[in-house]
Order: sequence, then structure tokens, then C-alpha cells
Amino acid sequence: MDGFEAIAASAVPLTGGYGGETFAVSAAGEDAVLKLYARRPGRAAVDAALLRLVRGLLPVPRVLDAQVDQVGGDPTYVLTERLPGINLQAFLETADDRRRESVGAQLGELLVRLSGMPFLSFGEFHGSELRIESFGAGGLAQWLNHHVESFGLTREQVDRLREVIDRAEDLADSGVDRFCLVHSDFNAKNLLVDPETARITGLIDWEFAHAGSPYADLGNLLRFGADPVLERAALRVVRETGPDLGDRLVERSRGADLWALIDLAARAGQNPVASAAHSLITRMADTGDLAAGRPDPDVVH
Repeated sequence: MDGFEAIAASAVPLTGGYGGETFAVSAAGEDAVLKLYARRPGRAAVDAALLRLVRGLLPVPRVLDAQVDQVGGDPTYVLTERLPGINLQAFLETADDRRRESVGAQLGELLVRLSGMPFLSFGEFHGSELRIESFGAGGLAQWLNHHVESFGLTREQVDRLREVIDRAEDLADSGVDRFCLVHSDFNAKNLLVDPETARITGLIDWEFAHAGSPYADLGNLLRFGADPVLERAALRVVRETGPDLGDRLVERSRGADLWALIDLAARAGQNPVASAAHSLITRMADTGDLAAGRPDPDVVH
């Protein structure tokens, strides 16, 4: 039995994600997480390099082993330590406002660190050297054109949605134009928390990370407006301690999140998050409003 087969022999699928490629395993006498890359084999090199790059700056797991070149038919993989804590989504089910506020402030600190890791261009990472290449998607309006037929909207709804997109692009053009490290899946399912201390112990699942907008990760966190107490605390820390991101921060962040939201909405029915994204896009198309009924986290009710 070679090294990969020995690791895979103890593999137990982990819940929480939707890719079906992440497993709890035992390796070298410790609990570990095995991430396979059958669908995107080249991404293993990127993820291993990113985790090594930001370790000590962000709460990411230590890389124990990685196979970034396909050998003998085995998939590429990254093996990391298994961090302590529980999924933030589960933590919030019972957390009171004080603990929500504490976690929100910590999320703000993570967002500040991410937005302070600059890059010279926008795009996706390639290879262990984290080479940046353009997504080649054009602007946000072109991105919508590529997906809009899958939304099942009427012509009137599409017209209103285009107006939302146009306003979001105008707002983006007047905002901060630098690029930074974007986790791109910065939400409760990818954060771990110690349930006893309410301290964040991990930011995991980096497979969509890229160089992009400093508003994008905040927009992901604010996407569904599910926890105003937590979101308000995160916003406060970002505004008070982070790089200056200008005014209308909530609106700019929601606009930056449209790239991911449109892509998710086009896959409605594949998982609950994609279906929720489709519902949100439909509300935008119904109302012609970027907020689409989501609460303003800056307003205390």
C-alpha cells in the first residue's frame, strides 16, 4: 500500500461542503483532513501554496503532505491537520448576542488581514508560484449575460436586474481599485469556532481563493443578511481598523458579491446555497434593488 492509499484507507466524508472531495482521515498518528482534486487537479498546488503563505497570519491548517502532480492515476491532494472547533453555522444556532458580537468582531479582524494582503492584478491563481491569470470574464454585465438564461426570469425582470448590475458597476468604478487576497467563500460553513471560548479557530476551504476586490469577502459574509448582530460587529472592525474602503461599504460589498451570487444562482437546485442565491437574484429582479429586502446591518432594530 503506497502513501496515498494508506491515507485514503481511513477516509470518512466531511459534511458542510458540497463538493464531496473532503474527508477526515488519520495520518502519522494525528487527525487530518484530506482534500482531493479530481475535478480541478491543478488547484492542489495553489491551495497548498496559499495555506503555507498565510499560515501565522490567518487561522489556517498546517499542510502535512501534498501531491500536486498526478501520479499513477491517483488524484492530486492536499493533506492538512484537522483544526479544533465546530462549524460557525452550528455555533450560531445557540449563541446569544454577546457571543455573536464577539465572533463578528473577530471576522472583521480576518477581513482586515485579507484586505491588507495586496496583489498587482486581478485574476485566478495558478501553480505553486501563485501566478495570476485573468478570469477572462469581461465585466459584470457580460457575466450576467453568460448566466441569465438559466435564471428563468421574464424580460421585465431581466431588465430590472440589468439596472441593478449597471448601478453596481458604477459604484465599483468609484471605489477602491486595488486588489487583495480574496478567500471567496468567507461564510459560516467555512469558519470554525471554539464553542467554549467563542474564538475563531479556522478559516478553511480555500479552493476559490483569488486576487480580487477588497469588498468581495465582506459581501460574501453579508450575502443573505442572516445575522445583523454578527455582521454589524464585523463592519465596525473593518471600518475602524482596516484600510480605507470609502463610503457605502455595505452596498459596495454586495455589489462585489454579485459575481459569485450570479454564478451560484445559475446552479439552483444543486445545493441549498445555490437555491438561496437564485431566490435572492429573483428578488433583485422583482424589486430592481440590490438590497432586495435584506436588512441593513448598520441599522439597529
